Amino acid sequence: MFFRQMPGGRNIRVIVAMSGGVDSSTAAALLVEQGYDVIGVTLKLWEHDSTSFAGDHFKCCGARAAADVRAVCRHLGIPFELIDVAEVFRREVVEYFASEYRTGRTPNPCIVCNERIKFGVLFGHADRLGAQYVATGHYARVEQANGRFMLKRGCDARRDQSYFLFSLTQAQLARLMFPLGNQTKTDTRAAARVRGLKTADKKESREICFVPDADYGQFLRQENLVEMRPGDIVDLTGRVVGHHNGIAFYTIGQRKGLRIAAGKPLYVVDLDPERNRVVVGDATALERTEFVIERCNWIAFDEPPQQFDAIVKIRYNHPGTLATVEPLEPAKAKVRLKTPQRAVTPGQAAVFYQEDIVLGGGWITR
Repeated sequence: MFFRQMPGGRNIRVIVAMSGGVDSSTAAALLVEQGYDVIGVTLKLWEHDSTSFAGDHFKCCGARAAADVRAVCRHLGIPFELIDVAEVFRREVVEYFASEYRTGRTPNPCIVCNERIKFGVLFGHADRLGAQYVATGHYARVEQANGRFMLKRGCDARRDQSYFLFSLTQAQLARLMFPLGNQTKTDTRAAARVRGLKTADKKESREICFVPDADYGQFLRQENLVEMRPGDIVDLTGRVVGHHNGIAFYTIGQRKGLRIAAGKPLYVVDLDPERNRVVVGDATALERTEFVIERCNWIAFDEPPQQFDAIVKIRYNHPGTLATVEPLEPAKAKVRLKTPQRAVTPGQAAVFYQEDIVLGGGWITR
């Protein structure tokens, strides 16, 4: 197992971001066994007494999760620290989440949380504690080649999380460790059981950590983050075929919940915030062959080539498809797909790969 094996490990301090799950718990255990000076850190992302969405309902870094991290750290014999970032999390992630839906885009809060909260806070805390490295339980890898730090897919294709990390900088990658990058989820659970970790068989969720039961509409309403703003549902010709309570409750590709009797399946193909309209069409209307991305971050090179081919993932669970990328100006590019893809969604990230290497990515616009 490889992850930055370095001489004199006991003099090298690492803080491990621990969310209360098996992955981060095992990452911490492996680093302890490698001889690193490990400190477990949990970020308190939500005020536990604010609403019913906190506490035990909060899947990541809630009250119960923090208790599990504390127990694992005690078992491993390492210090534990809880950092309260609830205010900045609300401002930078939850408000972003709501704003994107209000403006007809579909957010990806996990990437934004990594970028604005987790790594920003953790590296700052690492500096205060004199820690050289930050480690997480992500299934991804960092390797150095040709003078650059390269982000690579995790070896377990089913668990690879490199998509969520495309916005990492060279300075951050130079100080990151992913102890689980070379193993599978099955390996991780087995390692946790062998080491007697409390979280070894803990159930996990792949949903948004602060949205109970994956019902983002209910969350937005209950937290008073959006207002009901009724409008028309129209077809591609502009004919009114139904009505909605607000575009914030719809996303590109959605089929269920339209309440339209059309005699054939209809999907959300566009959201028009200016005219407060939801546009629907058949499956073929979802297909696109090109789109533009902005706020690009390139990992594999300082400046991208004038044009290059890559495999692009247009959302986390997308299998990837061949595309040609043409950078347009700083932090912007046009993407041309070799094969039309369904539901290319504004607000989601497009991440580019060559084999296992993450070249970089950007945010899909209209």
